[in-house]
Amino acid sequence: MVSDRHRRLDRPLKLAVGPKTATALEKLGPTTTGGLLRYYPRRYGDRGKLTTLRDLGVGEHVTVIAQVAGSSVRAMRNKRGAILTATITDGRDRLTLTFFGKSAGTLSFHERRLRPGITGMFTGTVGEYRGTLQLTHPDYEPFEDLDEEFAAVQKVDWPVPIYPAGASIPSWRIATAVQTVLTAQGPQDVPEPLPAAYREEHGLVGVLQALHWLHEPHSMGDVRRAQDRMKHEEAFVLQTALAQRRAAMRSRPTMARPLRMGGIREAFEARLPFELTAGQREVGAVVADEISEPVPMQRLLQGEVGSGKTVVALRAMLQVVDTGGQAALLAPTEVLAQQHLRTITALLGPLAEAGMLGGAEHATRVTLLTGSLSAPARRKALAAAASGEAGIVIGTHALLSENVQLADLGLVVIDEQHRFGVEQRDALRAKADGTPHLLVMTATPIPRTVAMTSFGDLETSTLSELPAGRAGIETVVVPAGKPAWVERAWQRIREEVDGGGRAYVVCPRITATETEQGEEEMAEDADLLDDLPFTEDLIATGGLPDAAPRASGPPRPPLASVEEVAALLRQVPALDGVTIGEMHGQLPTDAKDAAMAAFASGAAPVLVSTTVIEVGVDVPAATVMVILDADRFGLSQLHQLRGRIGRGTKPGVCLAVTTAQKDSRAMARVQAFAGTTDGFRLAELDLQMRKEGDVLGAAQAGRGSSLRLLSVTKDVEIITAARAGARALVERDPALATEPDLAEVLDASIDEETAEFLQRF
Repeated sequence: MVSDRHRRLDRPLKLAVGPKTATALEKLGPTTTGGLLRYYPRRYGDRGKLTTLRDLGVGEHVTVIAQVAGSSVRAMRNKRGAILTATITDGRDRLTLTFFGKSAGTLSFHERRLRPGITGMFTGTVGEYRGTLQLTHPDYEPFEDLDEEFAAVQKVDWPVPIYPAGASIPSWRIATAVQTVLTAQGPQDVPEPLPAAYREEHGLVGVLQALHWLHEPHSMGDVRRAQDRMKHEEAFVLQTALAQRRAAMRSRPTMARPLRMGGIREAFEARLPFELTAGQREVGAVVADEISEPVPMQRLLQGEVGSGKTVVALRAMLQVVDTGGQAALLAPTEVLAQQHLRTITALLGPLAEAGMLGGAEHATRVTLLTGSLSAPARRKALAAAASGEAGIVIGTHALLSENVQLADLGLVVIDEQHRFGVEQRDALRAKADGTPHLLVMTATPIPRTVAMTSFGDLETSTLSELPAGRAGIETVVVPAGKPAWVERAWQRIREEVDGGGRAYVVCPRITATETEQGEEEMAEDADLLDDLPFTEDLIATGGLPDAAPRASGPPRPPLASVEEVAALLRQVPALDGVTIGEMHGQLPTDAKDAAMAAFASGAAPVLVSTTVIEVGVDVPAATVMVILDADRFGLSQLHQLRGRIGRGTKPGVCLAVTTAQKDSRAMARVQAFAGTTDGFRLAELDLQMRKEGDVLGAAQAGRGSSLRLLSVTKDVEIITAARAGARALVERDPALATEPDLAEVLDASIDEETAEFLQRF
């Protein structure tokens, strides 16, 4: 509940600045006085030096003090509209001011203010028209008396706040409205979410002082100190929300699942055909210790493509099964769920055949639950899960259905965490009597700052070491405009197939008539960002525009589609006699299974597919991948796709075909992809190339909960400090009883939608 002393910040803008100004401001986002105070300047201008009219030069940005000698309004001669021309003088020389409007009426405001005899300060860039110097649409400030003139002269060296404006309200009017609201606030009117001890530790000013420095700075030093303080605030509020979630989850009752000697896990480790990497052993030990405690484990496991996350997760699942519990593995697609079923049952062998002929003495069962199961198969899977017969239940979103019951859910494993939201994660955990342990996995490497920002309620483990025996992958950029290079790509596929290999050909679309972003399995970070005008102003306002104009240049050819490319390859001489398979998300489940089986067996050694094969698909014989329109994918997604090859003992080759221009950002991204197989390095580059707006999401722009100033790519020290401070505060005061202002701001800014969004990065 908002305290009485802060109710002023909830006042509708129309009561503070008038209905007309409020209506214009509300189109930009702010609807209350508090929202207007947090509508920060986009950048800061320079009034230039105070000068006399005689010293003016064309192109200079200047500020002059002069008197209005006269003004007039006339209609334009050759088109609709009106022009206001005013002449100002310093007593010796003259300068023209010019204002354009849709009609004479729209210029009446300036006409009233620029009365002959009025003295004022005028700021703008000097231009020239027919031999006469002029300022076009200058900023100006009329003086009523000498005191105002003296105060204005003092302001000449002050930075000029420039706000994100709109057609109905210019920046200077926004500044006036902000000043009207800001001057009415006292120290007790604006909530202070940063604890006093934290501010003192980091040398931060109070919130009201920071607002004054942001909206009316005397120097750029003021601006920097204010922005630093507000970055700490944004980070601290977010980290407090995540720390509260973490603390609340850790306080819930859970069952300890200690290691048991002589159980299925021990038998599984004895039959592994390979040696665990040092990273797998280290992370596995941490996970085993946490599952052994009566405190819910909450851990994020990120790892390079092929680093062995599934084995780490399976060891944890078997530890729970050994205690009589169950583990549920949630995957985002049926293809990935099916792959997990095949991988896990193959690794377990007879240990997954409890009660079956040939099954091990100590064994369990693994069952699959997806939306496409037949009614009899679904009934059987539901029964196995509800009875506890299946110690491991693998599924897609179908696992979240109300009619899915589990006998004793002890561990939830979420694969490809970024495909799920908080609600889905919690819906699965709610199927347990207590609180199950949680392990979320991602093969999309997450830079440290993003992990702290988006997954602040989880502890993080990283697998970066690849299993022994991997032969590596070479990546080559293939310009689509060079037919000989493209033809060589098809020849390369034939060479690999003749050597017993398999080849993926990846397309962004299913059919030629499909819109560019119409396919459901095209990843959320599919990178069509080269057509967006990234500027400092865009970043400062917090996100991408709703609709950005296309960049100029030659039109791009249509994107490659599975249907067209498969038909084309069947006519390519280099692939004569090679069976070409097709795979995409709209195929029925049995058709997908058949396509993957034919590919794995070599019956159809070339698979033309969408990004549905991006994660989890494991065909060790796959040695070559051709990615068509590679510039239309994000770096992380390209890295995921490439991870489908080179998983056996033979080296892989990835051919990134692109129509991108030589010096474009799109080509720079593809070349960066080709330059390294280090997923964590690519993740850092992805952030640098995509900028803040895309990291945090366009959906955040303009909302009260938006991170307006904090940069997850640059402000690692602030995020680290805020995380430590927020966790310490929540540990000693979970309800924030000692920090009522923080609780108030938190309640107003971190809603459920925002919390879910942040978890989905």
